[in-house]
Amino acid sequence: MSDHIQAEEEIARLIAAILHHDRLYYEADAPEVSDAEYDALMRRLRALEAENPDLLRPDSPTQKVSGRAVEGFAKSRHLAPMLSLDNAFGEEDFTEFAARIRRFLSLPETEPLHFIAEPKIDGLSVNLLYERGRFVKGATRGDGIEGEDITPNLLTLKDLPRELPPPFPDLIEIRGEVFLDRADFLTFRAEQERALAEREARKARGAKLGPAVTIPVNPRNAAAGSLRQLDASITASRPLKLFAYAMGQASEVPTDTHEHWLDLLRRWGFSVNPLSTPVTDAAEFQRKMASERAALAYEIDGVVYKIDRLDWQARLGFVGRAPRWAIAWKFPAEQARTKLLAIEIQVGRTGALTPRAVMEPVFVGGVTVTHATLHNEDEIARKDVRIGDTITLQRAGDVIPQVVGVVDADRPDRGPAYQFPTICPACGSHAVRENDDVVRRCTGGLICPAQTVERLKHFASRGAMDIEGLGEENIIQLHEEGLVKSPADLFRLKDHAERMRQWEGWGKGAKGEAKKVSNLLAAIESRRRVPLERFLFGLGIRRIGAQNAKLLARHYHSIQNLRARMLEARIIGSEAREELGSIQGVGPSIATELVEFFAERHNLEALDDLLRYVTPEEVADLDAGDSPFAGKALVFTGTLETLSRAEAEAKAEAMGAKVTKSVSKKTDFVVVGADAGSKAAKATELGVRVLTEAEFREMAGFPAT
Repeated sequence: MSDHIQAEEEIARLIAAILHHDRLYYEADAPEVSDAEYDALMRRLRALEAENPDLLRPDSPTQKVSGRAVEGFAKSRHLAPMLSLDNAFGEEDFTEFAARIRRFLSLPETEPLHFIAEPKIDGLSVNLLYERGRFVKGATRGDGIEGEDITPNLLTLKDLPRELPPPFPDLIEIRGEVFLDRADFLTFRAEQERALAEREARKARGAKLGPAVTIPVNPRNAAAGSLRQLDASITASRPLKLFAYAMGQASEVPTDTHEHWLDLLRRWGFSVNPLSTPVTDAAEFQRKMASERAALAYEIDGVVYKIDRLDWQARLGFVGRAPRWAIAWKFPAEQARTKLLAIEIQVGRTGALTPRAVMEPVFVGGVTVTHATLHNEDEIARKDVRIGDTITLQRAGDVIPQVVGVVDADRPDRGPAYQFPTICPACGSHAVRENDDVVRRCTGGLICPAQTVERLKHFASRGAMDIEGLGEENIIQLHEEGLVKSPADLFRLKDHAERMRQWEGWGKGAKGEAKKVSNLLAAIESRRRVPLERFLFGLGIRRIGAQNAKLLARHYHSIQNLRARMLEARIIGSEAREELGSIQGVGPSIATELVEFFAERHNLEALDDLLRYVTPEEVADLDAGDSPFAGKALVFTGTLETLSRAEAEAKAEAMGAKVTKSVSKKTDFVVVGADAGSKAAKATELGVRVLTEAEFREMAGFPAT
């Protein structure tokens, strides 16, 4: 239990940090951390979510593509999502990636896997829409679903074909990367530095300053800023290049392999990275690229490996925000040294005290870093990290950017060992470690403002209620002013609008502040109807992450039904308890947390209070057209011979089925493989329809074997 709580706290911190860096990277083009450090944050988050699937949150960066459409451009919705990639950091990671493909497709070890390797350009991803061979619109990736329409800016690129030579599909999305060469970047940076110096000189003379000047820190930053110019003539003045590499939505798939797809892009007039090549030995190609990386004309931070066969790509599909058929193998991160200035203590939603290193700014991988995790007090003691030490930082394997060790531990003027606080810095309550828990936790509970604020932040977060404009600073102020102590209080803020408008920065002072209160209240009002899964996640029930919230919403359909069934499920062995345990992905510990949440009177009172203002939308069965499995409950048992269990379940769910773990009178089909046991017998006993693997394949539309 203590390990699980620790994981939940760390996941919350990681998500907050990654979303912060996403906003800086994708929306402001001003990153604070290196790509390697960002990758390490994602790596750690994925590892924790894999170990604790019940903690998977809908706002997790692993479940969506980073970034969102910025202001100033029209929004453009992609016909097919622009997803991101999972990362590998070594040969072991890549080997496991290949093994997952074999397991999913039930491939024998003797079946070769052919990949296309493409150097991973450090630029800005774009989506190009062609209709009847003509370029009609281009957009940035944005959040993967919707980006910014930057068509006029893209039309300034010499590498962008305006028309495709036939034959071509009537409609097709082509994905690519816009970037600057190293030499062009250095020239552009020097020009910006001269422009900034001239601007400062004009400022000193009291002359008119003209437009602001930004110094890009790396080629990716420069490319992103150039494409996001509201004046396309500025974009045209910059030496941007485009490499095309992927296909989005298409009225027809024009080829059968990714290698042939790249050939087709070349024939249509696109530039394709000349280093893209078929490989069977990824490790050898990775070593080659690592050795040649510095000599390339452009920046790369790794190599993308994609399964060549497009039919296999289609079968593999996607999990979360990433395809199962591709991976980005990143190059190792560099280490850096800096001075530890202080150790800050952060208090999380469940009271966990987490230490964070505050360091002298250090330039790593093209960006400046000022913070790193110290995990917990045991780690500080083990590494004997002290304020004033010179420390080494790195991204190491499965962990987030961290302090590796102390460089100058033998210096004579070294300070005393760090004493971890035993008093909560937020509320003054005792902070204790229970049993063998590695986390020291505040005992203040509801009186601790940090915990209350964290719960409110969780409720308002993008993955939960997604209330625009209700960030950390605003939540803190609303809480300190005594206006918001519970989620329902947010919907009562309109009663305090005039008071809020009197606050500095909310309704008086700078131009435009008068709209802040109105905009916030409008954003809150817009969330009176929300998807059930978001509402469930926002309640903050322990162990209920994004995936389980979706499963519960889809299974119980409404908050009223879920609540009633959870009250019935308090009785061990009851039908409601067995039904809860049969849901795929819901284990005993998750079931216990759910039942206990709804058994607490104060939770029900808070829920009822919230439901006075919010209507969670009922969930209809997945629309799967004429699918024979739409809305049906399926159980798989025994060993399938032509499909992996993962592929069979993924196909059934895509066709609208609910895949469960146990057979009951509510089960519609039981698919039996070899050596089927008690589940098959129970299906016969209850009169549930039994399908052979061949019958399932036929109903699911798999090709005949």
